[in-house]
Amino acid sequence: MKFKWMLLALWLPVAAMADDMPTFRLEMKDGVLSQTKIVVPANKRFKIVLVNRGKSPAEFESLQLRKEKVLAPGVESFVVFQSLSPGVYKFYDEFHSAAQGVIVAK
Repeated sequence: MKFKWMLLALWLPVAAMADDMPTFRLEMKDGVLSQTKIVVPANKRFKIVLVNRGKSPAEFESLQLRKEKVLAPGVESFVVFQSLSPGVYKFYDEFHSAAQGVIVAK
């Protein structure tokens, strides 16, 4: 019984940190982004939920941030960023190069 309480005590701070993480949503649909500018807090961990609403694959790609995530049609996933210095960071859909946007850390 004591072991279960110890595990719970270790898990609770992690769960609380996850709840405090700002989360943003980006939907991709056959080369169209739901938003081309995502404003996030600088120097703070955050998550972007990625949703492919299209009939073709999509790929969230940012060379500056060294992040990529491929999504089959109808799939939802996410990318977690540890923190960003203030600035503007480009991203795009690798499968639809015209679909481009920026993450602005303020």
